[in-house]
Amino acid sequence: MKILVVFFLLFTASPFSFAQGTDFILLKRGAKQKSQIRYYPGETITYKSTKIDYFVTDVIESIDQNFIYLSENILSPESITELDIRNKDRRNNTLRALNMLTLGAGIILLGAESINSIYHDQEFSIDKGVGVTSGILLGTGLAMLPLRYKTFKNSGRNKIQLIQMRMD
Repeated sequence: MKILVVFFLLFTASPFSFAQGTDFILLKRGAKQKSQIRYYPGETITYKSTKIDYFVTDVIESIDQNFIYLSENILSPESITELDIRNKDRRNNTLRALNMLTLGAGIILLGAESINSIYHDQEFSIDKGVGVTSGILLGTGLAMLPLRYKTFKNSGRNKIQLIQMRMD
């Protein structure tokens, strides 16, 4: 009897669990999933349109077949020229972590060498090899600062798609 009740509950609950869907905006920069960015309703989006030549930040209210309904505007994907993706792109987090790793390694190497020299020799000195190595690490970290994905331009292979995943 228990098996029959469990089977009945699973069978009636499964259609409702699979019928859930969400709409989203898909920024596609090729076929790979790593280069795709999704915006869901309720998230903030920073865009530049054909009518406005500066970036505007707004909240996505809902998504229709042809339009994006924002809290202060209604847009079509064709009218968006650029999107600011600094905080949205996952690849920026990897670049930021790598950047902080090299900067931190250079600073820690300098700190450890200076503390070691003070402890052993009772005077502040930095070995030439350690100075060159930490300088290379710090220079690499500073050179990597501007290497981030900043904007998504809606032209060429880059496409903005409106995806509706509802079961109406």
